[in-house]
Amino acid sequence: MSEQQLGKSGKILGILERLNAGEVVIGDGGYVMQLERRGYVKAGHYTTEAAVEHPEAVRQLHREFLRAGANVMQTFTFYSSDDKLELGGMSDHVTGKQINEAACDLAREVANEGDALVAGGLSQTPSYVDSHSELKVKAIFRKQMEDFLMKDIDFFIVEYFRHVEEAVWAVEVLKTSGKPIAATLCISPEGDLHRVPPGECAVKLVRAGADIVGINCHLDPLTCVRTVKLMKAGLQKAHLKAHLMVQPLGFHTPECNHYGYISLPEYPFAMESRAMNRWDMQKYAREAYNAGIRYIGGCCGFEAYHIRALAEELAAERGFLPAASEKHTLWGAAMETHSKPFVRARSCREYWENLLPASGRPKCPSMATPQDE
Repeated sequence: MSEQQLGKSGKILGILERLNAGEVVIGDGGYVMQLERRGYVKAGHYTTEAAVEHPEAVRQLHREFLRAGANVMQTFTFYSSDDKLELGGMSDHVTGKQINEAACDLAREVANEGDALVAGGLSQTPSYVDSHSELKVKAIFRKQMEDFLMKDIDFFIVEYFRHVEEAVWAVEVLKTSGKPIAATLCISPEGDLHRVPPGECAVKLVRAGADIVGINCHLDPLTCVRTVKLMKAGLQKAHLKAHLMVQPLGFHTPECNHYGYISLPEYPFAMESRAMNRWDMQKYAREAYNAGIRYIGGCCGFEAYHIRALAEELAAERGFLPAASEKHTLWGAAMETHSKPFVRARSCREYWENLLPASGRPKCPSMATPQDE
């Protein structure tokens, strides 16, 4: 644990205390896609009952992210509202309250093994699209909020919202908790699904009460950083201030389509061909930092070694390396002692920064045609 993360009383600093002090906060990675691959989550609705049914799997993934350098353990509560569980056919087996409580316990258990904070995560609801009822949707968020407050999470993350209006409703509800709020949208540089521009989205979220705003999921890191820059510009134009965060996909999506990766033909079962490598992640971390973003993490496709890459790239700014770097030398330096000279040549930054990786698939195109175009 770094001295930065402890206050004068010896207590772990909160999210806003860290960001206000200029600290770089490393978020965790993606859970639902990894746990689907490991056999604990069902693709489609991607509900998170594994927090109740297979807590050991969720706990292990938390630990991998913590060891890789994450400062935040986000609760495994994606799509855990009761209306989403009913839509996914899980409401007869588990409730949102059971998932929320179990996920909070798991996140706190692992967070206490290091210096991490626990973020209670809320995501968009089917009820917004079905009813467009502010009263109904806010009631769902309020119910989730009460579950999280019973477990005394450190702050909230409003994430994976395609419509800024719904995200604003979530922020307005959570503001009554007194806890810090981060709000991220899964939108493109073109804006949300109602074409509200990113800058305007950021202004709406901050005016609703968000302390941290940004982008998560749907598109690749550099595209998401570009969208956060647009949010930053919107806030500056409105003379508003907020911390910035980004938690993008761990996949290449050069198509930069408005609906994101879900409309790519490879989604969800063949995304591996688009996976980013650790050197891509180091470039992303530097781009995000240079853009003024200080909460930097990942979403779907981000594995523990990706989070380690973020932490290693920003080690000078953070003042330390993560525990997982004990088994990893920077920029391939461990290759210096390899018996083959052509492998030894790969033990430097210049080699990996300039590499153009082959896909190994001669007949595959480099880009696809998104089905929302």
